[in-house]
Amino acid sequence: MKMDPYKVIINPIITENAIASIEAENKLVFMVDRKATKKDVRRAVEELYEVEAEKVNVMITPLGEKKAFVKLNPRFKAADVAIKLGIF
Repeated sequence: MKMDPYKVIINPIITENAIASIEAENKLVFMVDRKATKKDVRRAVEELYEVEAEKVNVMITPLGEKKAFVKLNPRFKAADVAIKLGIF
């Protein structure tokens, strides 16, 4: 069953490390729904931000929240998406 993209992504992460990974690794970092799979996260990011994801990694934080690291295809710039999201 597909999850609604608007329910998958809770919010972007705006920390020093997240901004460094936007600039250095072309990665975006999001808090996502605990039930979302990597495929759900990939589909949500691609649909909502009109980019192509190359790789998705997820982790559960010590607080029990799920964090997703989305590496974008080199044709797309994470910085451009970050500007749209108001991070930069």
